[in-house]
Amino acid sequence: MKLTKNQKLAAEKIEAGKFYAPFEALSLVKEVSSAKFDETVEVHFRLGIDTRQADQQLRGMVSLPNGSGKEVRVAVFAEGAAAEAAKEAGAEIVGSDDLVAEIQAGNIDFDATVATPDMMGKVGRLGKILGPRGLMPNPKLGTVTPDVTKAINELKGGKVEYRADRYGIAHVIIGKVSFEAEKLAENYGAVYDEIVRMKPSAAKGKYLKSITVSSTMGPGIAVDSSVSRNFASAE
Repeated sequence: MKLTKNQKLAAEKIEAGKFYAPFEALSLVKEVSSAKFDETVEVHFRLGIDTRQADQQLRGMVSLPNGSGKEVRVAVFAEGAAAEAAKEAGAEIVGSDDLVAEIQAGNIDFDATVATPDMMGKVGRLGKILGPRGLMPNPKLGTVTPDVTKAINELKGGKVEYRADRYGIAHVIIGKVSFEAEKLAENYGAVYDEIVRMKPSAAKGKYLKSITVSSTMGPGIAVDSSVSRNFASAE
């Protein structure tokens, strides 16, 4: 595949075979970014787990100290006082049977969902629609809760989901190219700590096989997985 001029320039700045410290890698992500929009920055963990096994699944949510930089539209399944609380907390969409009907009709104009426990009987009917999109409310992720205000604030404040795919790779948003490298590194550190903390007990062999960071349109930059603290340090 023929490289574009910007891709060639980016490749020249990245040393092949080198594993960069987190701060250095994320500084490079910013440096080689050439898109005309504010690209999203992600970290990709290739893990030594077999997600086909029930005891080696990896999924959860982590709060980024500096936010994700993404405007999150939240839909809330609630009635009565909980519905009013959701509206006051800034949820873009709040409903019950009407919201279920809208989703069944194919109207999905949101990035995350929250539901009160009493609504899950109705929300359960949407599993085949919301599940594949990663939008199904889940008590393990804190999105099925009577405290809708807290859940909405966390989602809008930078709480992001991580989930290892069938290849054992977890792709996690850590911010935008416009963020300072230090802020991106702090977000990276929060995700790194969470991924390590949540290592499945059944996982065998090397857990952190490789870590790569990249922007939406940029090349992947290998990160030294042995760096486990002082993530925002330039040294």
